[in-house]
Amino acid sequence: MKQILQNLKTGATQVAEVPCPRASSGQLLIRTTRSLISAGTERMMVDFGKANPIEKARQQPDKVRMVLDKVRTDGLMPTLDAVRNKLEQPMPLGYCNVGQVLAVGKGVEGFAVGDRVASNGKHAEVVSVPLNLCARIPDAVSDEAAAFTVIGAIALQGIRLVQPTLGEAVVVTGLGLIGQIAVQLLRANGCRVLGIDFDPAKLAMARSFGAEVVNLGAGEDPVQVAERFSRGRGVDAVLVTAATKSSEPMHQAALMCRKRGRIVLVGVTGLELSRDDFFKKELTFQVSASYGPGRYDPDYEERGQDYPVGFVRWTEQRNFEAVLDMLADGRLDVQALISHRFSLEQTEAAYAVVGGSEPSMGILLEYPTRPDKADSLLRESTVRLAPQSVSRAGVADPAVAFVGSGNYATGVLIPAFKAAGAHLASVASSAGVSGVHAAKKYGFAETTTDTDSLFADPKVDALVITTRHDSHGGFVLQALAAGKHVFVEKPICLTLAELEEIEAAHARLEEQGKAPLVMVGFNRRFAPQVQKIKSLLAGVNGPKSFVMTVNAGAIPADHWTQDLEIGGGRIVGEGCHFIDLLRFLAGSPIVAHSRVAMDSATGDTVSLQLGFADGSIGTVHYFANGCKAFPKERLEVFAAGRVLQLDNFRKLKGYAWPGFKGMNLWSQDKGQKACAAAFVKAIADGGVAPIPFAEIVEASRVSILLAS
Repeated sequence: MKQILQNLKTGATQVAEVPCPRASSGQLLIRTTRSLISAGTERMMVDFGKANPIEKARQQPDKVRMVLDKVRTDGLMPTLDAVRNKLEQPMPLGYCNVGQVLAVGKGVEGFAVGDRVASNGKHAEVVSVPLNLCARIPDAVSDEAAAFTVIGAIALQGIRLVQPTLGEAVVVTGLGLIGQIAVQLLRANGCRVLGIDFDPAKLAMARSFGAEVVNLGAGEDPVQVAERFSRGRGVDAVLVTAATKSSEPMHQAALMCRKRGRIVLVGVTGLELSRDDFFKKELTFQVSASYGPGRYDPDYEERGQDYPVGFVRWTEQRNFEAVLDMLADGRLDVQALISHRFSLEQTEAAYAVVGGSEPSMGILLEYPTRPDKADSLLRESTVRLAPQSVSRAGVADPAVAFVGSGNYATGVLIPAFKAAGAHLASVASSAGVSGVHAAKKYGFAETTTDTDSLFADPKVDALVITTRHDSHGGFVLQALAAGKHVFVEKPICLTLAELEEIEAAHARLEEQGKAPLVMVGFNRRFAPQVQKIKSLLAGVNGPKSFVMTVNAGAIPADHWTQDLEIGGGRIVGEGCHFIDLLRFLAGSPIVAHSRVAMDSATGDTVSLQLGFADGSIGTVHYFANGCKAFPKERLEVFAAGRVLQLDNFRKLKGYAWPGFKGMNLWSQDKGQKACAAAFVKAIADGGVAPIPFAEIVEASRVSILLAS
């Protein structure tokens, strides 16, 4: 199927061939008939993409500070690689989609195959959308009109925050798509409306919908006009739907309002507010969050947990339904808002209008119908590409398939496996877009959304798992059942029950002499400076003391890594790295462990104590309450009257160590490349696992227990 993607590095827009997404649990698979280009939002994205690096930096000062912090801690080249990787990733465009349901995912109720639905799906021939972001379209509403549902919900949510009452005087500043719909909805609510804009055509349209208008382009003073419009009392509310860097619309809004008036920002403006403007009138100011309650709440949007209607009357989905009802009974007219229609094949021309000077309003994209393109063609789950190199030399270059193509996979693991000589056979992703990007960038033979096919493919020697943590255990078991070698990015699983199941499956295969290699991405032990520490410790008799300090930084409590069911929490998800590292350096089994945690909402500031069979001890300080300007990882080793200190995998110093003073690297090396290379070599040579399976299980079990 085809999908519109934008390159954030260049701003170029393209129609790409992408595997059809899966109808995941709680989602609808929808065949698109129409989608609406949101000229304001999408033009901002196109303009950002076309901007040069300096202009991009000026638009995102917070990101610039993050980059500078990363340069100080990780080095220049790793930081540049991370920035380039981020900008190279294609951005799917669009959020106003109309189509027909092709399939319903597990757990979906209230929708059926064949339903016409409006959703916030992308510009693509097929989209997979969570059920709470979809609404059935009434028979009286055309697909073209329904394409305005999401834009209408944005306007409606702003109005709900305004809380207008019959007869109130309300100003709408900015008469683009959202502003024009807001004018109609306010009029339907019994309000008198004053519209403000520079464009005479937009002003004329607002006037046709029943608003009085102010022409800024003709030099009219909006504050004076609003004073007359409100009969000298000041307007009751201002809805700002403009897109500008200036703070003037907010200043004018404050001046126009009566005492205790309401101002709601739906668009994007400068926010250099004058306290005096708001203080004297006791004005209320609020920013509207897109479509309504539920927006940006993963429980609502991703997991389908609706809010009780008795407590939250209007959610995103119920706002969609309200807009569709208004369209059905004719109180909302969007036909006049349609300025252009383009077929999907004319995408380049459509975005030339978006980014150009030609007047435009609602730009509709039309998609192939069933007579022109059968469902079976759109639902192809695999896209085959021309690889950079398809030759293989038997086991000398093991064929690997990646399950997952997120930031870490595309920025670190895939290039590491490619550099190690692996044959890149296939890459799977759930939505298809990131998989296409990875396949084209690194030369995979194909990309797919059919993950199961990779485990059954006889041409694939090994699977590399880089998905969210809750899927790792299941994929490892699936790989073992298929007799495939498996490299899983940490953790191997989230629970002791899963770990025991993996142990049992591996043991059965080992008894039969058929156990494939199982490797976890415990890369720290492969870092060159850690290897040096290991060699130095080989000459030390007696127990050692280890102190690992991890300046992990804060992650919001609602981030998926903090969700115990999905991410497992940060000790299981990342702390396992350092437990394995100390186990490797001690060279002795862990026989005791305990933890002390700081009282916090996330519980991710902890000290972990480890005891080893040879008498060595280790402490992992995993702290989320530090500063990003400080190095993230520091290891100190105390042994036989000597000390080794490793700072962020860049600087290694020896104190009182005979014949060794230090080992410095220009840039950080945490051992990711060496870790991947060791796995690939072990497969090619038919050798033993680079990390003993028992040590993987040991570090994993201890991390799970310490997280409990």
